[in-house]
Amino acid sequence: MRWGYSTGTCAAAASKAALVRLLTDKGLNQVSVLLPGGTRAEIPVARSWKCREGAAAEVVKDGGDDPDVTNGLVIAALVRLLDSSEVVIDGGKGVGKVTKPGLAVSVGKPAINPVPLEMIVNAVREILPPGKGSYITISVPEGERAALKTMNPRLGIVGGISILGTSGLVRPMSQEAYLDSLIPQIDQAIALGHRIIVLTPGGMGA
Repeated sequence: MRWGYSTGTCAAAASKAALVRLLTDKGLNQVSVLLPGGTRAEIPVARSWKCREGAAAEVVKDGGDDPDVTNGLVIAALVRLLDSSEVVIDGGKGVGKVTKPGLAVSVGKPAINPVPLEMIVNAVREILPPGKGSYITISVPEGERAALKTMNPRLGIVGGISILGTSGLVRPMSQEAYLDSLIPQIDQAIALGHRIIVLTPGGMGA
């Protein structure tokens, strides 16, 4: 089965493509992104453009043969330069906001997990001019609708999907990914004071 790329990888690619557009006014068809394992991925860029706030780019998420509701979603990044060397990452339309404790992201923050945050920072630092930083807003135009078909409402993530990924890759029908999806649910239950957790099968299909 064909592997794909995580929403985190797509967000990093969109951020880098937007920054290239901002710095050079060049529209790229694809960008190279460093994955957490040390390899690089060439990610297609749907489009990029300059705007009043800076520059933006869009990447269409290709999850390979994995039956994920985020497959085909547009992951967008809006980038503007900062005079400091700081890289600030925010969530825009369609990126959820965390409202309950126990997750990898603090309450009140956009649901962009730590590994994707690091990937985005690394992607733009590869090309930022010396002494410059950037303010990046990640958005998913159809994210709020898609999130209704995910675990986000149960986890207290409202308003959109999460930007996820540990390896940057999506392995179709991965047992490891399924087990990883249980961890935030268990962590949150513990954070909310529950001491007994019941696991039951179902909802996965044959």
